Amino acid sequence: MTPLHAPLLALCLFAVTFAVNLQAPLYPAYLAQAGLGAGAATLAFAAYVAGLMPTLILLGGLSDRVGRRAPLVCALLLSFAATLLLALSPGWAELAAARVLLGIGTGLATPAGTAWMAELMGEARAKPAALMVTSATTLGFGGGALATGLSLMAQGPSFAPASFWALLIAAPPLALACLRLPRIAPPRRVSPLRLPVFPAGSAPYGLALALAWASTGMTIAATPLLLARLELDSWSGPVIFLALFVGFLCQPLARRTSNPRALRIGLGLIPLGFAGLLAGAATASVPLILLGTALTSAASYGFVYLAALSEVSALAPENRARAAAGLFVYAYCGFSAPVVAAGALADRIGLVPAMGVFFAAQLACLLALAGAMARAGRLRARRAQTSAAAPAAAAPAAASPSGARRPR
Repeated sequence: MTPLHAPLLALCLFAVTFAVNLQAPLYPAYLAQAGLGAGAATLAFAAYVAGLMPTLILLGGLSDRVGRRAPLVCALLLSFAATLLLALSPGWAELAAARVLLGIGTGLATPAGTAWMAELMGEARAKPAALMVTSATTLGFGGGALATGLSLMAQGPSFAPASFWALLIAAPPLALACLRLPRIAPPRRVSPLRLPVFPAGSAPYGLALALAWASTGMTIAATPLLLARLELDSWSGPVIFLALFVGFLCQPLARRTSNPRALRIGLGLIPLGFAGLLAGAATASVPLILLGTALTSAASYGFVYLAALSEVSALAPENRARAAAGLFVYAYCGFSAPVVAAGALADRIGLVPAMGVFFAAQLACLLALAGAMARAGRLRARRAQTSAAAPAAAAPAAASPSGARRPR
């Protein structure tokens, strides 16, 4: 392996995730063109998950059978096809179809890329490998929205901004370059349909990631609509990028922190972030919206994402691709289901009240998870004390000869 192999793989993962949110700043324009309400914006999330979840569940371990290259190359080509569809034929139906393709691509790329990065960098560098994956995908998810936002600022309203064409130019050569990356682990003789695995001890990390990404999903869905009300439509891309980039900046700090501690920090930041976003939405305050998105990013893509991916990779080194698929099942359930429900509610009671209902439900779930983690921690501590006390109790008996006579 050369020093360029891991960065090249990271660049491929960046490109796949870059395509996912390219269209986010255009959601208000798509809604206006189709004459749809705010709740329809959540259909974009539903379409994405309709492609993603079956892929994660049924094909999350496909790369164990066919190798790591093929899923990643397919993901790049699907990103190309989805973006080309929207560039040539913009519309709400086309957006839904494109989001399905992007979901399939993400479902193929993330488990295969996670396992491949660990293989390229070696088992001894499992946490740096997880950091490389989380950094590339975080920048990708945010970078697509930023690029489109900046393109719209520079060239004016358009359904085919320059950011779309940049992805279309970059994806084919990256797919060819991906074919040149070395194969570390040979394909295994296993079924092509391989369900995700959920290693013992991974549930708190998966549930925390679901709750964190729920805030991110709400931020990405609501921010363009909130800024459109303030006549700041063109700033939705940079704000969505902020909602992810701050997490990228926090990842080096999370790397130097133990996974359990990083998880606790992230859980503490989740409600603070969404509270800021909700306050900004209720008061039409851009600074509060920015503060909320920044704290949400630090929680979701900074501490919780890296801790969860690193922990799950360590818990299942022999099934890393399937374990990553299982983690992303948690993540995308959180990312999509609450957003779709809140979007349907927003058309009935309004966007801000729907965000308030989401926040109340999120707080209840966070408190339940924190309570369960505390009880599990106390149980482990009692077991550790019992295990430590058993040898101490046996020591006096072992020290006395079995045949010693009692004094008279």
